[in-house]
Amino acid sequence: MKSFIHSFARYLPPKVVTNNDLAKIMDTSDEWIQKRTGISERRFVEPPTTTSDLAVAASRKTLTQCGGIAPDAIIAATLSPDYDFPGIGVLVQQKLGLPHIPAFDIRNQCSGFLYAVELAAALTAQEKYSNILVVGAEVHSTGLDLTTRGRDIAVLFGDGAGSCLVSSKKPPESSGPIFEVVDSELHSDGEFAKLLWCQHVGSAHFPVRITKQLIEEALVFPSMDGRVVFEHAVKRMVEVSHSLLHKNHMTAEDIRLIIPHQANTRINSLVAKTLEIPEARVMNTIERYGNTTAATIPIGFSHAVEEVQLFPGDKILSCAFGSGFTWGAMVFQVVSH
Repeated sequence: MKSFIHSFARYLPPKVVTNNDLAKIMDTSDEWIQKRTGISERRFVEPPTTTSDLAVAASRKTLTQCGGIAPDAIIAATLSPDYDFPGIGVLVQQKLGLPHIPAFDIRNQCSGFLYAVELAAALTAQEKYSNILVVGAEVHSTGLDLTTRGRDIAVLFGDGAGSCLVSSKKPPESSGPIFEVVDSELHSDGEFAKLLWCQHVGSAHFPVRITKQLIEEALVFPSMDGRVVFEHAVKRMVEVSHSLLHKNHMTAEDIRLIIPHQANTRINSLVAKTLEIPEARVMNTIERYGNTTAATIPIGFSHAVEEVQLFPGDKILSCAFGSGFTWGAMVFQVVSH
């Protein structure tokens, strides 16, 4: 049985934060940020906008594009939920007016969208569900240390959302390009969990989850061993992509476009170069939006369907790496346009 992926959409909050804006509040510069990350600007929400609000805004576009197909389940991927609990899935369900349908929450950070599609594709292929709304959304801006102390991480992230519908039956072609998952491969390795994490607020801290000291020591903000993460990201994204292509008897020449997770343009360039995929076939959005973790790949797809001429049979490779460590790759094929 097959599953069909379609109606990609994105929503970015209107507030643009440039590198020069960040340079006004921390010791950094546009040149420093662009050289190390490739990022020129990102979007930040303004109060009272939440992660679920971004998810709903993107999802409404998806549901409009698909011609009114009603989802019978939701899978939401985020590392920045509105609240500690419940997850954003039920909030998206309520705000969209979809009473009583199941809402799953995925916590796989930068790999979250691939994990969500893996689950949605399996459930729809079995015809357990007919149409699953998949959405990745993040609000990073309220959880960053926007000072010189936190600049190495703070300059990387932005807010945004991307969504699509995964269906058990081929939808009307008015939904735009329709894809199917050719194959996928996902991995994780908790040995490296502490090299890219946000330590608090969590139940591992005793006797209470948050104290004044934790805030003063910046332990409530994300931390990362940048060198190790960079090396592992390149290694694992190349490794899993090679493995996936090989077992499906494909080469780089079979790939029309690669839509990688958007963490760093240097990572994406190295991955593409090692895979022997020309830069012209790499979809990058990080210069405009920064790293929106679970939203980067669906945002990339939404740009691809608008900006790239796709034909039936074209294959798209997506790969991601993130906190956990988690990583994976998927090959999508255009079945109609």
